[in-house]
Amino acid sequence: MSTPIPSFPHSTITCDDRGVYTLRITDAKSINVLGSAVIKGLTQAVDWIAAQTDARAVVLRGTGEKAFVGGADIYEMAGLDSSTAQAFITNLRLLCEAVRNTPVPTVARIPGFCLGAGLELAAVCDIRVASDQARFGMPEVQVGIPSVIHACLLPSLVGQGAANWLLLSGESMDAEQALRWGFIQFMSTADQLDQLVERTVASIVSGAPRAVRSQKALIRFWEESTINAGLDRSVAAFGAAFDTQEPRQYMAKFLTRKKGE
Repeated sequence: MSTPIPSFPHSTITCDDRGVYTLRITDAKSINVLGSAVIKGLTQAVDWIAAQTDARAVVLRGTGEKAFVGGADIYEMAGLDSSTAQAFITNLRLLCEAVRNTPVPTVARIPGFCLGAGLELAAVCDIRVASDQARFGMPEVQVGIPSVIHACLLPSLVGQGAANWLLLSGESMDAEQALRWGFIQFMSTADQLDQLVERTVASIVSGAPRAVRSQKALIRFWEESTINAGLDRSVAAFGAAFDTQEPRQYMAKFLTRKKGE
């Protein structure tokens, strides 16, 4: 890592020699609550990481083991009016979009509570890894507001019926249910969570860097394109891969390995 890592409010960024960045939410109460100042600082940090050419993957996590993110700051929200409420949720939308549009894979590390705005932030990550002690929910209707912004991703992640139940009841689910519904991809005991995150990240960084970035871009394009447009973009991306040395280098490694078997 040659570029010095700057400081951003409510954020701590580290990077290992593989280009795996970890963004830790800091000074946001014991369960990593998202208030306006925290949202702004995190957005700045995410935007900075996204611009780093050496980045291979990003792990997003909170401080401590109580929560990934326990939700938006209810004390701040209780004082909002219609205008300030729209400004608040727009800033949260911008944070989630910054994470969603990061050009390398993003992994959410979820040890405990993942509620409301926290579940939306996890939903925009590419992969979600959780402890068996984690709890997930969208409790907004229980406090007089609808679940909005990236809650719109839930039907595609867990299915329409499951999304309906989460959003209309405000009830939470445990990690086992989240795994069955596909919201999280991997689960471990609490003491094995960091090892699980590392195995997940190691699989990503074993791939060819440009190919992984290209694949991430295709996944995002497929989410909003028609099938034919997605096919056209895929053909172009496949051809563009051969403008680099990655196919030759990584196929040679594979072929050498096969010869040795």
